[in-house]
Amino acid sequence: MQDTSFAIHPGNKKQIEGTDYRDAGSVTAVQKGASHLQLECENGYVTILFYSSSVARVVMNPKQVPVLDDSFAVIQTPENIKVDLQEQEGSFTLTAGNLTAHVTTDPLRITFLDSSGRVLISEGDKGMGHSANGEIVCYKESDEADHYYGFGEKTGFLDKRGEKMTMWNTDVYAPHNPETDALYQSIPFFMTLRNGHAHGLFFDNPGKTHFNMRNGDGTYHFSCESGQMDYYVMAGPTMKEVLGQYTGLTGTMPLPPKWAIGYHQSRYSYETEEEVRELVSQFIEKEIPVDAVYLDIHYMDGYRVFTFDEDRFPDPKKLIADLKEQGIRVVPIVDPGVKEDPEYGAYQEGIRQDHFCKYIEGNVYYGDVWPGNSAFPDFTKDDVRDWWGEKHRFYTELGIEGIWNDMNEPAVFNETKTMDTKVIHENNGSPKTHREVHNIYGLKMGEATYEGMKKNLNGKRTFLLTRAGYAGVQRYGSVWTGDNRSFWEHLQLAIPMCMNLGMSGVPFTGPDVGGFAHDANGQLLARWTQFGTFTPYFRNHSAIGTLRQEPWSFGEDVEKNVKKYIDLRYIWMPQLYKLFRDASVTGVPVMRPLVLEYPEDPATFNLSDQFMIGENVIVAPITAPDTFHRAVYLPEGNWVNYWTEEVIEGGRHILTEADLETLPVFVKRGSVVAHGSPKRSTAVKETDYQLHFYAGEKGETSYTVYDDDGETFGYETGESFEMPVTFSYDQTRLSITSGSVNGTYTPDWEELTVFVHGADELKEISVNGNTAHFETLGSGIVKIRVQR
Repeated sequence: MQDTSFAIHPGNKKQIEGTDYRDAGSVTAVQKGASHLQLECENGYVTILFYSSSVARVVMNPKQVPVLDDSFAVIQTPENIKVDLQEQEGSFTLTAGNLTAHVTTDPLRITFLDSSGRVLISEGDKGMGHSANGEIVCYKESDEADHYYGFGEKTGFLDKRGEKMTMWNTDVYAPHNPETDALYQSIPFFMTLRNGHAHGLFFDNPGKTHFNMRNGDGTYHFSCESGQMDYYVMAGPTMKEVLGQYTGLTGTMPLPPKWAIGYHQSRYSYETEEEVRELVSQFIEKEIPVDAVYLDIHYMDGYRVFTFDEDRFPDPKKLIADLKEQGIRVVPIVDPGVKEDPEYGAYQEGIRQDHFCKYIEGNVYYGDVWPGNSAFPDFTKDDVRDWWGEKHRFYTELGIEGIWNDMNEPAVFNETKTMDTKVIHENNGSPKTHREVHNIYGLKMGEATYEGMKKNLNGKRTFLLTRAGYAGVQRYGSVWTGDNRSFWEHLQLAIPMCMNLGMSGVPFTGPDVGGFAHDANGQLLARWTQFGTFTPYFRNHSAIGTLRQEPWSFGEDVEKNVKKYIDLRYIWMPQLYKLFRDASVTGVPVMRPLVLEYPEDPATFNLSDQFMIGENVIVAPITAPDTFHRAVYLPEGNWVNYWTEEVIEGGRHILTEADLETLPVFVKRGSVVAHGSPKRSTAVKETDYQLHFYAGEKGETSYTVYDDDGETFGYETGESFEMPVTFSYDQTRLSITSGSVNGTYTPDWEELTVFVHGADELKEISVNGNTAHFETLGSGIVKIRVQR
């Protein structure tokens, strides 16, 4: 056939083998920059750009020189770094510190290597290409030793090797199960662990994208249905460094107010002021801690945002003030849909000021949601985000400090479940169709809400909970895993879901405790509350028409059990708050898979039913009914049973007993955790700050005590308290040394209470060089007072 004119058919360009994609082909022209290469290929244009000595970006556009300034997720600008460019016969090599890009030109193939020459990401017979309908694909070689983590909010096990996933924010009320793919959050970032080393890849495209990590030919690939192929490579070499590099690009979480980390109570819906007051009185009477009560859609006047129903809530300002006096915040739901009503102020303003999404012809897009026919703000416009943020003054003037964003995929009651993909988002003069930017709608709504609340609260921290988001959502909000159900299987699903969200740069996450839809039971609520005690976000939420699942809903025994673990949340608050502070700086999550701390231990690679809090505490929830024991994997080292003080040698699986009142928790020997005391809410100041040191046989351990006011942004300018405490020990002697205090904040507590666990043979303790008196408590525990 090649002897005919078919040989010069304009559509006869090289295909990627076994696909319908046209290969980018050979490089035909090169333009060199100080830190980048711009390549013109037979079938497209490619730019390779270094952002830092450990991060590089590759952008491919089939039709034009790539656009480099249109990311909604990336807030980092390229550093001014020296890139060494070497040109060889048929190839280029770009090196910047820890990362090298090797580019072959016939055909174009890109390989990334680390500073030791180890291949991180490579292209073999298949590289980048595009199809006739505008889809773009990128193939990468996979290794048999590869394990994949991240990908945001996905069901299934921890390791995503062998999975196919779609990124398209979707309202999924139907039961979540391992084959439920697109959910509410789309975070197209993952890290690869290979032989103890890690690297990352972030595919920055806010339209519908796909990942196929199950190819049987030694490759994986990712693709987009619109826009450009735009991805970043992170060199690692550790998993924590990859997270730092990714959150360097997309931002870290702001430190939330302490009340946001407490226990929260919600239902769809607490429908009247009287019901809310009765709920709070029950918490107070039963001495069960609570920091926030949520108002779902029934608080509004006909589901109109920025309103209260005057019959159901006749005096919301007084209600909110009364609850705040009792240490409890109110968090109302706010959806994006604005009811079409010419007598409704928010709708009037949105129409007159041109704030709503439109078709290209100029007519406003309307969709059916809770209020009925509704318009949707175009959050890609700066002035719309400013307007939306300012509208939240309605809430802050009532005393509200936190907002719950829901239905912001955006969800619409139609066959597609979302906005017409032909709708135009103006994007400050660079218009995009909804098809191209669907996944950032919730992110931009979150930005508008968070920044507006922050401005309106005049220096106080705000709290935002969001259902939908994209890469970078951590800059604004916490994330819950949506409309789960009161099934044991959903408790099981929640553990790897939360861990992978943390491995995707989102530290502040958790499921609806007890399950949202369906009917819970007492045993399920007890076990789920135990798990929730250690999830970064801790909220009990249930749906209309289901059994109530407040802590006292299933009798006194379950209530006592649930109260014990809500109390435990507040006991662990100093430790959790320090880990939140660390996450806000480093991007490393509070709740971690064991593989993050033990990346060379194969037993951790797909360990999906237990997790770590920080680097030294293992939590192993019970996730099946009528189960009072379970296997727990303890990595290398010695571990202490939190409840019994038993010391257990690690590097193996153990069988641990766990009656209905017991959540298996293990603390690594030779480490420290901070504790406080039970309290009705975080509004009660901590006066009993405790350090629990789990002594080993011999060594030295350091721990940095962290505290601040928990309410303002003063910590950003040094209004915090940071004090290192060092424990040097052998079996008979312990020396405790407190270092210099960093920061200007003075905590409410005046002294540390130090508990030493495993102190059976301890004879002598000194504090800052002076012999200290200590009290023996039994079970191998001693107690010492240390002045601040």
